Amino acid sequence: MFENLSDRLERSFKILKGQGKITEINVAETLKEVRRALLDADVNYKTAKEFTETVKEKALGQDVLKAVKPEQLMVKIVHDELALLMGGTAEDINIKGNPAVILMSGLQGSGKTTFSGKLANMIKSKRGKNPLLVAADVYRPAAIEQLKVLGEQIGVPVYFEEDNKNPVKIAKNAIEYARQHGRDLVIIDTAGRLAIDEEMMAEIEAIKKAVNPQEILFVVDAMTGQDAVNTAKEFNERLNFNGVVLTKLDGDTRGGAALSIRSVVDKPIKFVGTGEKLDAIDVFHPDRMGDRILGMGDVVTLVEKAQEQYDEEEARRLQKKIAKNQFDFNDFITQIQQIKKMGNLKDLASMIPGVGKQIKDMDFDDDAFKGIEAIIHSMTPLERTNPEILNGSRRARIAKGSGTDVQEVNKLIKQFDETRKMMRKMTTGGGKQALKNMRRR
Repeated sequence: MFENLSDRLERSFKILKGQGKITEINVAETLKEVRRALLDADVNYKTAKEFTETVKEKALGQDVLKAVKPEQLMVKIVHDELALLMGGTAEDINIKGNPAVILMSGLQGSGKTTFSGKLANMIKSKRGKNPLLVAADVYRPAAIEQLKVLGEQIGVPVYFEEDNKNPVKIAKNAIEYARQHGRDLVIIDTAGRLAIDEEMMAEIEAIKKAVNPQEILFVVDAMTGQDAVNTAKEFNERLNFNGVVLTKLDGDTRGGAALSIRSVVDKPIKFVGTGEKLDAIDVFHPDRMGDRILGMGDVVTLVEKAQEQYDEEEARRLQKKIAKNQFDFNDFITQIQQIKKMGNLKDLASMIPGVGKQIKDMDFDDDAFKGIEAIIHSMTPLERTNPEILNGSRRARIAKGSGTDVQEVNKLIKQFDETRKMMRKMTTGGGKQALKNMRRR
């Protein structure tokens, strides 16, 4: 995400490289490039102008420490201002109430229905709520079916009325249904509408008045850039929504929407969608997004994603097996499954500082593990538990069963052996002592 913007900003900071101090002249040159980078990313012109003026004021007002180079100071100032531009801090969603009601709004094709499912899944698993999804899009026949499929996948019931074409009544009836069936959160998926469609805008205003939601979220496609901001402004004037959701942030996002919305409509971005999977949803953290835009990675989010898949008891069991050199292909495939659950591979790798730029032109296939999984699944339970018995004839059978060749099987087994040796070194002997020494420091 934001690859072009990141590259342009990096190039602009190079103007200060080798400079002994910050001056009005070199700051002006740098910020001219920064402003161009923002405008090319489809950031609102007024927002880009005010941003660079603020950065200039702060840069010229600071003395550069001897230990800090001018370009480093500029990166720090730009980072802090980017975070402020996007809201400063993460803002929580209001789910107080019994039931609490969340009303989804936005344009057609913005991803409202899919996001409704993602949000229900997140709140159910992380907040312990019992959500109810409501199919209030009466104009798109596939919308009800789509929501029903999503609900089934995440184990959340979907309220719909097949023959009722009145979304206001459906929403009201759904809330009564939630009260009667112990559902403490209602997420209402509405039809996509254009801000210029007076009849449709009046309809969603009527839904808002009828259900009095705790939270109204405006869902917008992050790839639409400045158009998204203009639409958000129109919707906000009618609905006074509480927050914005940026979907498709894993695509070719220019950055205009993320960087402009807060300053234009004065409403926070609360969530971002980062993929097709139902767990591809993140709380929006402006400071972390600033890190990623400037190519600094996002280690905090990466650790949080890892912790979500982390099982303390399983980790202890695995550590004992590694120490005894008993780590096998069953354990190996379990680790692969946990990595896959964390999300898109390229997105995960880009969270590591310094890696994002290196992999920007590389294609990461999310099915990259398929061949490995096929090979392991073609092994017998005995072979998975005892890799040392994998002789030539067994490897030939595994290759045939997995649709690969013997060379690929040999390569995987060699990599597995090397991984096992490295892991054992880290949990015993010198590796263990090195870890102790690091802790003492």
